[in-house]
Amino acid sequence: MADDARSLQIKQSRKFWMRWRVRLGYPVAIVFLLFARPIPRSILFGGIVVAFGLLIRAAAAGHLRKDEQLAATGPYSATRNPLYLGSAILAAGFIIAGYSWWAGLIVGLYFVVFYTAVIRAEEADLRKRFGAAFDAYAARVPVFLPRIRARADEVSKVKSPEDSFSWPQYRRNREYQALVGALAGLGLMWLRMWVRARYGY
Repeated sequence: MADDARSLQIKQSRKFWMRWRVRLGYPVAIVFLLFARPIPRSILFGGIVVAFGLLIRAAAAGHLRKDEQLAATGPYSATRNPLYLGSAILAAGFIIAGYSWWAGLIVGLYFVVFYTAVIRAEEADLRKRFGAAFDAYAARVPVFLPRIRARADEVSKVKSPEDSFSWPQYRRNREYQALVGALAGLGLMWLRMWVRARYGY
């Protein structure tokens, strides 16, 4: 009975943070756009950082089999949350592109508050579903910032085909949507720059 109540609480917490992350994401993006003061150089450097974030997310999506198994290969062997790490780098890229302290502060606060809560909720769910396997995984892999060096036992471990990056899995996880969204966002940065040059705001 207690386990059922705990499981329900975890699911409700996860749904709450996921729902409000999306709901507030759009107004945060609009406010960010209004405060942004992009210039060609900031968009260029920000775009480079955005591309790096996309690569990390893509690599993670190619190893993630949602609701099937605990992801622990590829980027997941260095950090338990490579998708969110990639998202953080994406956000940093847009902060650079926006070239505004206020715009950057808004995006930064949004990311820290919501993604921290989402990570906690998702890890509670994973611990509930995978138990000791997740505990062992969490004991050797950091929650967010990646470790640089692999453990000796992991280096010598024989890799199976399932440990490799999978393009079908990338498409199944619809990670291409992040690419489309990032390109649209950078396009909006160029439009914002043009509006400021043309109308002064």
